[in-house]
Amino acid sequence: MSVFEIGMLVCFGFAWPISIMKSIKTKSIEGKSLMFMYVIMIGYLFGVAHKVFYNFDFVLILYGINLLMVFTDLMLYYRNKKLLSI
Repeated sequence: MSVFEIGMLVCFGFAWPISIMKSIKTKSIEGKSLMFMYVIMIGYLFGVAHKVFYNFDFVLILYGINLLMVFTDLMLYYRNKKLLSI
């Protein structure tokens, strides 16, 4: 466990709810990058894999929470994209 890893995940963790709320409120995909969200999700999955195979500790929970928030924002992206095409 590293205090720096925890700090990074907590800081990122504060940013995602803001992005999710923006997606819900504006119902727009403007300013969102689909590739960015997928790359971030892959990065979190690598972090989860590292925790599971090499350094199992409670920080895994932070990775899971962040991964869930990115996934939520990704699903909102697809929902908003569909709403724009209607």
